[in-house]
Parts: sequence; structure tokens; C-alpha cells
Amino acid sequence: MEFPKRRRARELGLNIGFHTPGANNSITDVRGVRVGHATINFGEGALVPGQGPARTGVTVILPHDGDLWNERLSAASFVLNGNGTATGLDWMAESGLLEGPVFLTNTLSVGAVYDAAITWMLHSIPEIGVTADTYLPVIAECDDSALNDSRGGHVKAEHVFAAISSARSGPIEEGAVGAGTGMTSYNYKGGIGTSSRIVMSEAGDFTVGVLVNCNHGKRNQLLIDGVPVGRSLMEDMSTLHREGSICIVVATDAPLSPLGLNRLAKRAALGLARTGALANNGSGDFIIAFSTTRKVDRRDSSAILVLPELSPTFINPLFEACAESVEEAVINTLFMAQTTIGRDGNVSYELPIDKTLALLKQYGR
Repeated sequence: MEFPKRRRARELGLNIGFHTPGANNSITDVRGVRVGHATINFGEGALVPGQGPARTGVTVILPHDGDLWNERLSAASFVLNGNGTATGLDWMAESGLLEGPVFLTNTLSVGAVYDAAITWMLHSIPEIGVTADTYLPVIAECDDSALNDSRGGHVKAEHVFAAISSARSGPIEEGAVGAGTGMTSYNYKGGIGTSSRIVMSEAGDFTVGVLVNCNHGKRNQLLIDGVPVGRSLMEDMSTLHREGSICIVVATDAPLSPLGLNRLAKRAALGLARTGALANNGSGDFIIAFSTTRKVDRRDSSAILVLPELSPTFINPLFEACAESVEEAVINTLFMAQTTIGRDGNVSYELPIDKTLALLKQYGR
């Protein structure tokens, strides 16, 4: 796959935090996690609902490479500001489990993705709804209607299936891709970003990986490694601004309980704040966290389950790793996303890298 000709923050010498990134500096550094995108990008000019222009898509996170339905993972979520929706979180909170992929898309396509996710899971697991429980997909959304014909229903089942089929480990595409195709962040082109950290402690070596879909923030709020970059770059503003949202997915191979994962998810919000975000009233900020090594097998009939659990005494480095990963994932989004012209000529400009690096240099970064 040919990626955009932009470079990630760390490749340009910007080293955020002090923990070491994983091999790919990606959520896929957590063993078994795979990511896939389906991008929908066609048309130009005036909006004609149902015809375009379309700037949207689907991103899927497959949390491990085994049986997603039967090998359920410990999971939790945290809602920083709730002007949005994420399906499946009620059951996740009740059960402490993730029972399938995590899907990201635009606000008005949640229903289409929900139907497609069910179709895919029913095909994969024939006993669902017959001898087994029903399936509740986990889908988080951001509003891309500033650039996209969101009323047009352009996300179809075929796109969901394509995203799942394309899911892979290793380096993943970032920026204006998949669910991030039509997103704007800090009045710059937003979208998908990812990062990871390796934590070495007395309890063992663990990885924390993060994927974000950025559609949030105002230009003057933007901080990059603590530098108020946004205040100095007020030109080339996107032609249409809304308060927006962000979806954050946190994966770790540390054996955290649902309580521990909820605490980890809250630290993702601290990493987000380090980029200048304030969780505005109109923002939908949803964080989902899961552990790949704390599985509850649906087929296990034991009356008492014995599961590994990291002692809270050793959790602080994971908190640090999560905050750092989120901060860098957001910045990677901005560094990788390219200028996009959407419906009605609305423009979301890319972050000017040369100007940004010059500002960072002034502050010793």
C-alpha cells in the first residue's frame, strides 16, 4: 500500500514523552491487534444529497487474531463529553467485556455499520440468536458533514466488509483515511492517528497502543509537545468549523481488569488535554480500552473464573504510556492528513509542517 507523502511526528524529530514506542509506533504493536480501513472519496462541487461529494469511510479494529465472539476480552470505556454516541457501551459496562471488533464511522452511518457488523458476525458465528446470545456491535462516530454528504448514506455493508477484510498488523495508514476521511481537527485536516509505548517494569514488559479518529478542537487551542503552535498559525483556517468529536481506542497486553481499563481510559483524556483539547459542550469524546491478555472464554463452564490481573501498584507506568500515546497519535493525525476539499468547496487545510517545525525549534523541541 502506498501511503501519503507526509511524515509522522517522530520521523521529523519530534519525540513526545519519555517511554519508548513499539516497533511500528502503532496500536498494532499490541500483539494480535489489526486495523483496516475502507475509504469513500468521490465527487466535487455543490452538495447534492445522495450523490455527493462523499468524504467518509469506515475503520475497524480487530482486538485479537482468535475467535472474537467466544474469546471475549476485558474492556471498559470512558465518556469525557457525551455529545455523540457509541453503541454497545452499556453492555460493555455491565459485563466488562468486548465481544467483537470496534468500528469507527460517521454519525449518520452508525445504523448502516451496525447492520453490516451484525451480518458479518452472524455469518461468522451461526449459533448467534439460535443457541447463543445475540450480538451487540461496538461502533463510535464523529460528524464529518462539514466535508461529506452525510445525508447520502454512502457507507454500505460492502465497505464494512472491506475494512474487516483489509485489517492487518504492522504499519497502518493515517490521516484522511477510513473513518477519518472527512474529519477536521483544530481547524486542520484531521482523521486517523496512532501511537504506542512499551512499558518495562518489575511486573513485566507491556505495550499500550492507541488509535484515534480526530474531529475536535479549535485552532488557538492546539498544543504540540507543550508548544502553543495553534496561536501562531491562524491563517488557512478551515472554511467551516464545528465543535466536533474524537474517538479513542486503547489496547494493551497488560492483564487489566475492567476497573483497571476504565482507569486507563481516563488517562487517555489527559493525553488528549496535552494537545489542547477541552472537551467542549458540542464534542463527543468516547474512549474504549481493552486488554488482549485477559480473556473470558464463552465456552468455559467453570463456576469460578481465575483471571490474571495486574496489581494497581504497578499501573502508573501504563497511565503514563497511555497519555503519551494519545498525545502522539493526535499529533500524528495532523502531521499525516492532507488538505481535503469537500462538499460545497469547504476546505480542511493540512497542518503546515515546515512552519510547525520552525515554531517547535524556537521552543527547543
